[in-house]
Amino acid sequence: MGHKRKVLFICTHNSARSQMAEGLLRAAYADRYDAYSAGTQPTAVSPYAIRVMAEIGVDISHERSKSVDEFRGLEFDHVITLCDQARESCPVFLAGKQQLHQSFEDPAIVQGTEDQLLAAFRRSRDDIRQWIAQTFAP
Repeated sequence: MGHKRKVLFICTHNSARSQMAEGLLRAAYADRYDAYSAGTQPTAVSPYAIRVMAEIGVDISHERSKSVDEFRGLEFDHVITLCDQARESCPVFLAGKQQLHQSFEDPAIVQGTEDQLLAAFRRSRDDIRQWIAQTFAP
């Protein structure tokens, strides 16, 4: 298989779940996949997402939140929505050969102490990591 498959992860703000999914896929399977992420209402990459990814050796600190509009017209092998809101507001991405949906809890809505916030981001990271291993492993 000569070419890498292109994967676009979409969530609402492109601040946590889609950023983590992009970083995790790139770290695990960069030899087979080109990973991208975007949001339907992009904001900024969460410092908590950056921090919990760094804990497992994946650097997403250089990433920025991107709009799905930046990717319109590009062709992807897989377009994956990671939250129900993104699925509803972006149900069909015209250039996606395969549309997938896998909803993950939004760690950014958790309220509490810093330890509670980090725990929520770690849970999301680990859930996404496990799903990527099951979905994209050879």
